Amino acid sequence: MSLVQMWFLFMLLVQVIHFLGTWKLYKKAGRKPWEALVPIYNAIVLMKIINRPWWWTFLLFVPIVNLLMFPVIWVETIRSFGKNSTLDTVLVIVTLGLYIYYVNYALDVKYIEDRSLKPGTEVGEWISSILFAIIAATMVHTYFIQPFTIPTSSLEKTLLIGDFLFVSKVHYGARTPITTVAAPMVHDSLPIVKSASYLKKPQLPYFRLPGIEDIERNDIVVFNWPTDTLKTMWGDNSGEFTYKPIDKKTNYVKRCVGLPGDSLEVKGGFVYINGKKNKLPSRAKIQFFYNVELNPNGNIPNDILQNVREGRRLSNTKLLLNLTLADAARLKNSPGVKSITRQVQPEGKYDKNIFPHSPDFPFNNDNLGPIYIPEAGKTVKLDTRVLPLYKEIIELYENNELVVEADKIFINGEEVDSYTFKQNYFWMMGDNRDNSLDARAWGYVPFDHIVGKPVFVWMSWDANGKGINKIRWERMFTTVHGEGKPVSYFYYFLSALLVYIAVRKYLKKKKANQ
Repeated sequence: MSLVQMWFLFMLLVQVIHFLGTWKLYKKAGRKPWEALVPIYNAIVLMKIINRPWWWTFLLFVPIVNLLMFPVIWVETIRSFGKNSTLDTVLVIVTLGLYIYYVNYALDVKYIEDRSLKPGTEVGEWISSILFAIIAATMVHTYFIQPFTIPTSSLEKTLLIGDFLFVSKVHYGARTPITTVAAPMVHDSLPIVKSASYLKKPQLPYFRLPGIEDIERNDIVVFNWPTDTLKTMWGDNSGEFTYKPIDKKTNYVKRCVGLPGDSLEVKGGFVYINGKKNKLPSRAKIQFFYNVELNPNGNIPNDILQNVREGRRLSNTKLLLNLTLADAARLKNSPGVKSITRQVQPEGKYDKNIFPHSPDFPFNNDNLGPIYIPEAGKTVKLDTRVLPLYKEIIELYENNELVVEADKIFINGEEVDSYTFKQNYFWMMGDNRDNSLDARAWGYVPFDHIVGKPVFVWMSWDANGKGINKIRWERMFTTVHGEGKPVSYFYYFLSALLVYIAVRKYLKKKKANQ
């Protein structure tokens, strides 16, 4: 049975359950019993019965949000027929709405047409406010803006460990949730208890709303880690691995250096696209590890040392430092430095940890390719030698059955010598080239794994700072993309917030005096 057929039967079952549990209540509210059976229309009629706006119907069909709305509708339904005690509320929620069957068949209830919609107690009003705040926040989080924290130094200098970002879902198109039963506004695991925050089934087919722009070369992008099989984002040391839905794979942030259709090569740690060296934005600062040997009593200049966030001393005169190209060039001419040598793996040295993890492709962290980045609708020749480059795409990302027998390749039972890609793929890398787990380790990122585009840093926390200096004030409300030094819009935001508060107070006072 296909996924579409399964969802059709599931939705049909939901409609039958709703009809059987509410048709008498519809009749008591002055409606026709058949109105409880017609999909979507029955929800619109129900909103009229419970005296709530028609657009609540829309919220019932929004994944994740509907999990919050269903209990609200259950409670509102029984309260519209006089069952508004605390026990009634608890029973309808605990029974997942099935308490309505008892009200529908066993009780002689009357419809309250003009009931008050205001909660009867302060606690009820407090709970109602929190619930709808969560619903609104979930809508924003899922379809518009998602908060994200920078956990690693892979984009050091552009994004720092401790940066808190707002990631736009609008730019590349919001992806509707694939997992339908999940805790709102958390990713794949619940804080503290560290258990999965979702059920693997049922799932919705992948769907993405139209975006306002395409991914451009050198964009910083948030995406789901394609090869993630850890149980939770908190990590799992049991050695067990598990299947994870696309939207629950761990969130990563990297720079997109390769686009669909590109021929990409890494030479000496630098990226080349279609034979030309990739030119990065001015804010991007490529970093590499260097072996530094000091002269006797020699020192690293303080202004350079302050920029070094990763490194260690190997002996009194030898250090291993992670430096930008500019700092490395300056350090080379420093009188306190005897020598400085970049750590680089030679071309042709095979590293089994580097994509595509095949001796036929002797790639390493500093020298890789050239490889083709797949584009939707394009066809490549396929044989057993090039298969490692596309094996994960064919099997895992595009859901085909792949079998290799001798030198023959079979896809979905048919022998093939070519393959046509179903979606676009991207190549994501960190600017901190020697300290970034990126596409060099796990390959292409499918478009259906794209989450969004970071737009600005709203908060930055320096764990090594002290007191008020733990906050990097100069980074608050700075844009992520763009040329030149980031500019903080914090004081503009603060001014706008104060004006908003003042206007709200004025309007509230004016309304009270009327």
